[in-house]
Amino acid sequence: MEGCGVNTLADLLTEASRGRFPAPDTGPTILPQPTPRDAGIIAFTAHNVIFADVEPSWIRDRLPSGDLSAPLNPPFLSALEERMGRPINNIDMLALAEPLGGRPSVALAEAAGTGHPRVELARRYRDAVRAWTCPGGLLIVGRGVAGRWEVAIEVEPEHQGRGLGRALACAARRLTPHPLWAQIAPGNAASVRAFLAAGYAPVGAEALFVP
Repeated sequence: MEGCGVNTLADLLTEASRGRFPAPDTGPTILPQPTPRDAGIIAFTAHNVIFADVEPSWIRDRLPSGDLSAPLNPPFLSALEERMGRPINNIDMLALAEPLGGRPSVALAEAAGTGHPRVELARRYRDAVRAWTCPGGLLIVGRGVAGRWEVAIEVEPEHQGRGLGRALACAARRLTPHPLWAQIAPGNAASVRAFLAAGYAPVGAEALFVP
């Protein structure tokens, strides 16, 4: 393994959740996949982390020296897609928030066994998934990449623009004692604003290669 002195992606994410990020300009860090499901790239400030079961020499041969943007640029992403035989899902903003005490400001009902398509999709990419509903909204928490706790929200169109997204994102911080990671499509400006307003701090960008 190469890079910033950690042995696994789980170790690296734990350090990041404590505010200790990889040092700039020392990467990329190349790590094995934590599970057969999880493969991808995380770009922190001036440091890239690549977790894929691909030879490090193959990766380094395709990354121009000193080009910190190259790992998330189309030429390398396309080459890695072909090498792994797995399509890229998206390039998301990665945000992080500490847990909060107290009770959620929105009344939530846990939805056991829901057939909601967003919940079923979450179960493809996360373990230990739990879901809660409220009028017009859905909140999902589960263990995703390298076992980290991840949150996703959905607000029905007729309920948008009323602060429900922010309330759900904040509620998630009161439903688990763990730091929460959020993957947010940068083009979804409403979702970006909701998570920022709920106290999630942007920490990087992430691209996952799905099985």
